[in-house]
Amino acid sequence: MDFEPAAEGFAFEVDQELTVEYEPAENLPRFFAAAAAGIEEQLSLPEHGVVIATRVVLRRARADTFGSHELAFKIAGYLAAREALACGLPATLSVVPRDGG
Repeated sequence: MDFEPAAEGFAFEVDQELTVEYEPAENLPRFFAAAAAGIEEQLSLPEHGVVIATRVVLRRARADTFGSHELAFKIAGYLAAREALACGLPATLSVVPRDGG
């Protein structure tokens, strides 16, 4: 996943060239939406003290019949965002202090 600056808010995109071999393929959009939810949840935690405006682009993903489900993708998104925060998101990201806490 690439974390990039955004003018405001949170945006999640799936790279148009991303291909994932998984059946049934119609589950993949739900999995990707779950990853986006996990990322947004982590980025908006009050403990950060800021609202981070970012655009996230999913460039690689893997899914398998036995271990892939929405919760797994949500956790993966959450962990990816946590790692991005720990590594120091790109300095150009818009960071706005939270009002009142």
